[in-house]
Amino acid sequence: MPTDRVQLYDTTLRDGSQMEGISLSVEDKIRITRKLDELGLEWIEGGFPGSNPKDAEYFRRLRNIDLRNAKVSAFGGTRKPNITCETDANIQSLVAAETPGITLVGKASMYQVREILETSAEENLAMIADTISYFKKLGKTVFFDAEHYFDGFAADPDFSLQCLATAARAGADALVLCDTNGGMTTRSMLAAIEAAQARVNDVRLGIHCHNDAGLAVANSMAAVEAGVWQVQGCVNGYGERCGNADILTILANLKLKMGLNVVEDEQLARLTEVSNYVSELANMVPNAGAPYVGASAFAHKAGYHVAGIMKDERAYQHIDPGLVGNSSRVLVSELSGQRNLLMKLQELGIDYPLTQAEVRSLLEVVKEKESQGFQYEGAEASFELLVRRSLPGYRAPWELEDFVIVERRGRSHDRETQNEMLAEAMVKLSVEGQQQHTAHEGNGPVNALDGAVRKALVQVYPQLEHVKLVDYKVRILDSQAATGAKTRVLIESTDGSRYWTTVGSSTDIIEASWLALADALEYALIAAG
Repeated sequence: MPTDRVQLYDTTLRDGSQMEGISLSVEDKIRITRKLDELGLEWIEGGFPGSNPKDAEYFRRLRNIDLRNAKVSAFGGTRKPNITCETDANIQSLVAAETPGITLVGKASMYQVREILETSAEENLAMIADTISYFKKLGKTVFFDAEHYFDGFAADPDFSLQCLATAARAGADALVLCDTNGGMTTRSMLAAIEAAQARVNDVRLGIHCHNDAGLAVANSMAAVEAGVWQVQGCVNGYGERCGNADILTILANLKLKMGLNVVEDEQLARLTEVSNYVSELANMVPNAGAPYVGASAFAHKAGYHVAGIMKDERAYQHIDPGLVGNSSRVLVSELSGQRNLLMKLQELGIDYPLTQAEVRSLLEVVKEKESQGFQYEGAEASFELLVRRSLPGYRAPWELEDFVIVERRGRSHDRETQNEMLAEAMVKLSVEGQQQHTAHEGNGPVNALDGAVRKALVQVYPQLEHVKLVDYKVRILDSQAATGAKTRVLIESTDGSRYWTTVGSSTDIIEASWLALADALEYALIAAG
């Protein structure tokens, strides 16, 4: 059933939350619901109220929240074998959710029915028909998720199609074809979709792809081109195993590549914001390489690429990054040319008139630093400091004179508890011409050093009290050197509104950490003006 309008259905709060490492609170789910509503998605799958108290509480709280664009669907399975909907606790939990939509998952594979569900084909069809009819009589919009449809179709097409036909006769508003195991190739998927369209040509179809073969987005787009109406996916491709189709990538592709006005331009411009917002609440590191919304999606490193975008950004960018709320970035590394450096300086707002000789000299410093283990692609704050320190008139806000770190094993009074390692740092700094000598205990040498330095600096720069470290990464650069290996330390910091990354490198991990830490604190001051 071809259509010129595609419906976007998000299942981040249910399928996406099944990803390893994700555990959303009720408040997290409410906040994400609001954000997806602002983005303009038409349906949001809120969760499975019969599976846990948290999802049941989410639906209770949702009743007092006004959404402008989206409707919320509660997710659950068809009734259990050989009982009624009225006596099935999971079915009744869906009723209690009081949502306008109900998404019912049912088996569409003979193998799954016999071996996993352990019931008959006839009973499975009755379960589908009874449950859909039950909710239609309650006035609900009902989506039928045909679980394992594609694998089932490959093994026994007649039964899988019969499941769809049964759901259609029972009144399902859409039949969602699920690549539950995520292994479908595009050609096989399209053949199964074509068969479904021929069998149930009066009901709209949907697509729900998992990414186990790396084809979830591509298959979702191909399904739309084949006439599928509803597309399901998760923000940032979250989901069990290898994840689900990324709803943000699909949204951008539908609007920018296929010309389907699934959201307004102003909503599209919030795409990157939504991606980062959800990753923050999910406590997941954003994927820098994510299409459209990733930090590296419009980053340029090769000299001839930079030369091209200096003339016209379309030379090496498939869209204007501003359309999705992202921006172009120029990377500076040992592979960079002078154009990279000049454009990066422009990007950072450094308008000091460097001569060509000064640019060459600065570029040589960058290359020398990177040969020592520094890397500025992911540590732009350290790069900016490197540049500013080379300019006439720059004065560092403090100077390190000396530091000493002592580690010792403290005695535990509990025989069952392992003795703790304690660290103390003693630091001498020159701050605004005054020598500061401080000490601080920490739960490790870097923590102790950080505390001692801050103790000295906040007396003069109280704004540093708001700066905190949010990520600390250590990488061994030459593993063959064993314990004598050179290490690179990356520190990500924030003042509550901005984030920045700094780098240090040394064969001494404490020195590498200090270099990155010192840059983080110094950058906090110059960035604040």
